[in-house]
Amino acid sequence: MKDAYSLILAAIEAGTYRPGDRLVESELAERFGVSRTPVREALQRLETQAMLVRDGRSLIVASLDHNQLAELYTVRAELEALAARLAARHATPEEVRVLAQMVADDQRAVRDPEALARANKRFHHQIHLASHNRYLVQQLDLVHRTMALMAKTSLAAEGRGETALAEHKRIVDAIAAGDGAAADRALRQHISMAWETRLKLEAAVDRD
Repeated sequence: MKDAYSLILAAIEAGTYRPGDRLVESELAERFGVSRTPVREALQRLETQAMLVRDGRSLIVASLDHNQLAELYTVRAELEALAARLAARHATPEEVRVLAQMVADDQRAVRDPEALARANKRFHHQIHLASHNRYLVQQLDLVHRTMALMAKTSLAAEGRGETALAEHKRIVDAIAAGDGAAADRALRQHISMAWETRLKLEAAVDRD
């Protein structure tokens, strides 16, 4: 059984709790069927990780402003590109086949942004693992955990699902070819397009 921290974090990542939502200790304990002590400890841990922030005496799910998003995407691009470059060098044939199969399977979710977002997370995590660098994987886990604070996936934008999967295929092709430079470029382009798409989504909200 998952601990309270994992349960709450998973709920934030799934969008059950969104930026600005207040987390109440007693309600969380009841929802997850655990005592209040581990919930309290989990909330404190999430606060130290900046996943939660204080609002008076309450804790709410944090939100990311424009500058924080820009900083996050900058760091993500560097770390993800490094993971792709290392994967091109170290990935086993089995890992490459798994990545290729993921791209093929994810075509079924192309019209479902939420399902595609979950598939996208699995795909990127598989690249992280294929880098065979535990310290890089740890840092990327932190980046992707913070990304859960984004209220909406960029994959919800019109046409983004199809282009994202095409970008995934280029990344996998470069890794399969053992071309670290190409894998680096393809991954950077992928993150750049995701950031550009998110900027457009933000601009559309501002116009509304």
